[in-house]
Amino acid sequence: MELIFQSLINGLIQGGFFALFAVGLVLIFGVMGVVNFAHGELVMVGAYTVWLLHAQHGLSYFFAIGVAVVLVTLIGLFMERFLFRPTQNDPLAGLICSIGMLFILQVVATLVGGEGPSKQVPPPFHGTWVLFEYLRIPYQRIFSLLISFFALSTLWYFLTRSKLGWALRAVSLDKEASALQGININRISMIAIGIGASLAGLAGALMAPLTNINPHMGHNVIITAFIVTIVGGVGSLSGAVLAAFLYALFHTFVTVYFGGTIATICGLVLMVVVLIVKPTGIMGTRISE
Repeated sequence: MELIFQSLINGLIQGGFFALFAVGLVLIFGVMGVVNFAHGELVMVGAYTVWLLHAQHGLSYFFAIGVAVVLVTLIGLFMERFLFRPTQNDPLAGLICSIGMLFILQVVATLVGGEGPSKQVPPPFHGTWVLFEYLRIPYQRIFSLLISFFALSTLWYFLTRSKLGWALRAVSLDKEASALQGININRISMIAIGIGASLAGLAGALMAPLTNINPHMGHNVIITAFIVTIVGGVGSLSGAVLAAFLYALFHTFVTVYFGGTIATICGLVLMVVVLIVKPTGIMGTRISE
């Protein structure tokens, strides 16, 4: 019983990470129509930035998080301006460009961190919160969950209470109609990828003290993001958040009892089953031509 409750808590915390980078991917795809295969590498860059500044040079963890978010946001804006905007009428070209960016970021990370074992970041928050005498939750995980919740809540407020948020949602529903209403599509695309990239950078920065950091860690991130996006419903932000927590719980329990590799395989099988039973995902809607 203790193992079940501990896995439940760990799954909820992991769901916060999943939601951050999955929502960013959904936002970029919904507004720009681009499948950004380099999204996992944006998470990796965020983690590497914290490792370099905090673990290697002793700078403040909070400062390192801020730099990670800003750096990854700038990379995202660069991708939008020089890769995705010129290929906005050719989704396949945009996808290929994102794959090229994926390899470039991996090479840069290797040059910065060097070859060898995965990097480690010592947790800035030490200690464990003991709940009901048998549930143990490290303060570092509690901090990460609170920041994830705050970021997602801020995004929800922005999308539902601001004019820019309304414009962003309008573009994700119908670009042509939005353009006819005077909305600047290029500006909204920059905002979308800026938000998506910043969430990816934040996810990587928060994950840094809790995971092994290496140039190829983005592979697992992008697989998870695609599973969450498809299960939640392509284009549905609320579906992505719900699917992120559900999949995190599923993945955590399967990992505990059967191992991480089996958990990933089961996640892919789950995605296929959802596509067969409900192709639009949990909260996705079918769009008629």
